[in-house]
Amino acid sequence: MVGDITRRLGVSTTRAKQLMARPNFPEPFDELPVGRIWLAADVEAWISEHRPTLAEEPES
Repeated sequence: MVGDITRRLGVSTTRAKQLMARPNFPEPFDELPVGRIWLAADVEAWISEHRPTLAEEPES
């Protein structure tokens, strides 16, 4: 959900919504009455490509 993405990226809700509106941001997995949801793997892949300094280290 938007709140999870704002926390993960460390940005405001407004900025997260701007990023989510970009054509290169992953499509939501589903849309629920409470809002859109994304698969964590899709968001992490986007972060790795577009915000590499925020990418999580893979677990060994």
